[in-house]
Amino acid sequence: MRAGHRRCDTWRRDARRASQTRHATRGGRSMNKGYFQIYTGNGKGKTTAALGLALRAAGAGLQVYLGQFMKSMEYHEIGILKERVPEIQVELFGMGCIVDRDAGIPDIRAARTGVKRALEVLRSGSYDLVILDEIFIALYFNLITREDLENLLEAKPSGTELVMTGRYAPEWLLEKADLVTEMREVRHYYEAGVEARDGIER
Repeated sequence: MRAGHRRCDTWRRDARRASQTRHATRGGRSMNKGYFQIYTGNGKGKTTAALGLALRAAGAGLQVYLGQFMKSMEYHEIGILKERVPEIQVELFGMGCIVDRDAGIPDIRAARTGVKRALEVLRSGSYDLVILDEIFIALYFNLITREDLENLLEAKPSGTELVMTGRYAPEWLLEKADLVTEMREVRHYYEAGVEARDGIER
């Protein structure tokens, strides 16, 4: 058999197994061990990667929680997730961008509410995948503390996958992660004056 045909046969076999697993586990937990992932760096794609993982998990019948820090506006992906993907629960904990302004009490309160809610979610053991998007930005602006992140990590059930995203992930936490991906900006069309576009950046 030619090598190309063998690869196709292997792909078909793996696809059948994935389909069988998806139907067998739909509606129930299926992970014996969950890991701790970090997506960080100054490049575009951290939230996008986390959303892709959320969709993959939902497609496999897993229950997903997505908590977004720092964000108050629902981008297009959030609306369609809420409308069409009931396996993914989404909550926002932010008062908008604070890059060009000082953080205030409402910003701190929103971030603290997000941490409290995330602890509840993790301790419930009801979710297979928990994503805390842009949580490192909340830490960077001192809206939450190192102790908050330590408590969240400690609250993670052994069978739950935990993903944290955002620039400025602290070194001490990187050392605790099972997977670290750093998005590095090489070139960005923002530098040419391209503004955020619907369906691409928001």
